[in-house]
Amino acid sequence: MRDLREFYIGGRWVAASSNAEHVMVDPSTEQTTGSISLANASDVDAAVAAANAAFPAWSATAPAERIAVVERIQEVYARRSEEMALAISEEMGAPIDLARTRQAPAALRHMKNFLAAMTDFEFVRPLAPHAPDDRILMEPIGAVGMITPWNWPMSQVALKVIPALLAGCTMVLKPSEFAPLSSALLAEIIDEAGVPAGVFNLVQGDGATAGARLVEHPHVTMISFTGSTGAGASVLKGAADSFKRVALELGGKGANLIFADADDEAVERGVRACMMNSGQSCNAPTRMLVERPFYEEAVEKARQVAETVTVGPSREEGAHIGPVVNGRQYERVQALIEKGMDEGARLVAGGPGRPAGFNRGFFVQPTVFADVSNDMTIAREEIFGPVLSIIPFEDEEHALQIANDTPYGLTNYVQSADGERRNRMAKGLRSGMVEMNGQPRGAGSPFGGVRHSGGGREGGTWGIEEYLVVKSVSGWG
Repeated sequence: MRDLREFYIGGRWVAASSNAEHVMVDPSTEQTTGSISLANASDVDAAVAAANAAFPAWSATAPAERIAVVERIQEVYARRSEEMALAISEEMGAPIDLARTRQAPAALRHMKNFLAAMTDFEFVRPLAPHAPDDRILMEPIGAVGMITPWNWPMSQVALKVIPALLAGCTMVLKPSEFAPLSSALLAEIIDEAGVPAGVFNLVQGDGATAGARLVEHPHVTMISFTGSTGAGASVLKGAADSFKRVALELGGKGANLIFADADDEAVERGVRACMMNSGQSCNAPTRMLVERPFYEEAVEKARQVAETVTVGPSREEGAHIGPVVNGRQYERVQALIEKGMDEGARLVAGGPGRPAGFNRGFFVQPTVFADVSNDMTIAREEIFGPVLSIIPFEDEEHALQIANDTPYGLTNYVQSADGERRNRMAKGLRSGMVEMNGQPRGAGSPFGGVRHSGGGREGGTWGIEEYLVVKSVSGWG
């Protein structure tokens, strides 16, 4: 049993002033594994005060000094990477192999990419030749509140904490109460790396109390939030009265456009990407749009692939998918699978209930629906489970019409041998990111969406600039 009763504030671990707690449950067994204290407003206030007290000195440090701090964090994190993988697997149910190869190392990849972006990053920039004495100063925005989700805990935390440190900001991190262990370990790593007291602060808590206080706090100058679209709307409203900057990374309902000339692995690649992390990824390609001549073949291929996706406990090694994060999420996914059947989609793999052999744990069958129309609930709502919807299309125009008929706009995907067609699709898709033919976006590329998927950008140069304000100066000497 683990009990987390302290928060990292002002460079030391301090007891929570709140008596409220959250009970941690193993998603694979449904057994209680411990509990954490949930911060109240006074805990958040103390963390914000520490961040503001540390800001003048930290914001005045040279970029080289901040780079050296992040390099020390990188070194300590790498040494404790196995601890991090175990923490992530325990708290949110990622299979241990996934936690070791993708979840925990994500933070190290982000550190490497942000450090690369700093090599030629200019905090003092010339305006233009016509104004030789003008300068544009890029200055840290201040004390930042960070609210992060449970599905990719260290990836999302590192995408906020590391660029904010490099920009010269101080911060208060509130991770999801369903992923507290990884952030507590990160606080230990940051402390061991010698980050000055008050620059990084951690409070555990829920959204309704700790999150809301952080969002509305008058001495927090920016909120960086990753989570659901509904919660993002609440963050925008809560931050309005204090006019703070808000960076949002929200949900998605990615369309994967597969044309008849796509490579032989396109369907399998799409199914496995949808199922990975038990479908709990905002950028998952959950709508597979298939050109009509290839449609039935693609449906059969998707069925075959889905039936090879195995399910197992998070602690067991192997390439299986694990449970979804908690009972509430399990019930939501089950309800949406039932809704897909009720609305007339053709179930070709999986379905409601746990996989065979499981009577406990929040395990969901890898599920594929065909003959989905884009007005069905399973095509409209972000399910956040291993559920794929397959939709036929007639031509390029029809594919774009279906793909863009969503309030979301995070990541879309295109599979075609025709380069000019891929380019046309990339230009026509309304999303912050497009990935084509299975090629991942390059290191340091910006991550983010449009419309109900948010508007922030994380990663590389863009991720650092999120935490900076522009000051225009004339008469520079």
